[in-house]
Amino acid sequence: MYIFGYGSLINQASRQRTGQTGKAVAAVATGFDRSWGKIDGSYQMSPLVVQPGNGRCNGVVVEIPQSELVEFDRRERGYRRIEVDPASLELAEAIDDDKPVWIYIKENADHPCQDKPILQTYVDTVLAGCLSISTEFAEHFVEQTAGWHHPLEDDRHLPRYGNMARVMPGHRDYIDQLLSRVR
Repeated sequence: MYIFGYGSLINQASRQRTGQTGKAVAAVATGFDRSWGKIDGSYQMSPLVVQPGNGRCNGVVVEIPQSELVEFDRRERGYRRIEVDPASLELAEAIDDDKPVWIYIKENADHPCQDKPILQTYVDTVLAGCLSISTEFAEHFVEQTAGWHHPLEDDRHLPRYGNMARVMPGHRDYIDQLLSRVR
């Protein structure tokens, strides 16, 4: 089976904090809108959410063993896992068509606020994952994500995001340049 990761799951090191995964294939899912949104009381920040819509959302399709699904469901608490129509995916390379592709969605998420802001270390983790694919992939991520105007807390000096992973110092300048286009 596969999971379509559109946020921190793009980052391989972040994924590995949850469970064993196979190869990740860059992809675009049509029919989903990605934005920043509050989930529930267990989150101390506003993560990325997707909901069915008319947009396009880039990410990665990651193969996982059935035995790891419970760990990814736990990580994505507050979301609902649904199957993705394979026809809605544009893949950088082929995957096994016989295996389902799942995505975690959150419909009707509230907007980020001062109490539950977007965290810079979460943004850094996601964009470091995007940059491991290409700068164009990172640019598309920023363009295809709504809600950049909501409160953002710069927590780089004292990280609050628990799955922060593999963000290189050189990434930060480029990430800041990307964000200056939308903030």
